[in-house]
Amino acid sequence: MRVATQRAVVFVTAPDMKTARKLARASLAARLAACANLIPKIESHYWWQGKLDSSAEVLIVFKTATKCLAHLEQVIVKNHPYDTPEFVVLPLSGGNRRYLAWLDESVATPRKGKRS
Repeated sequence: MRVATQRAVVFVTAPDMKTARKLARASLAARLAACANLIPKIESHYWWQGKLDSSAEVLIVFKTATKCLAHLEQVIVKNHPYDTPEFVVLPLSGGNRRYLAWLDESVATPRKGKRS
């Protein structure tokens, strides 16, 4: 196992599969993530505008490099229908050496002005 301090997992929720696929495609096309897993049919319960609320959502789990996080967040916020989209980052503490090498090769070095 290799230490993975320069990599992260990002959680984003979306209201439906169509939106989740759009967010995943935009992030992958911009080479800001190596992988996006779409987990349908989650049930979220949360506080929103002072009230308890709940909704059916899709959870997107992005695997990325920390160098891509700022640009990935921009793409999510720009393309997300929520006023306040979830964007939660968990650092990777380790992982399979070959998988982490693939992750590194799959993401591009962000360049200013090149990401949407």
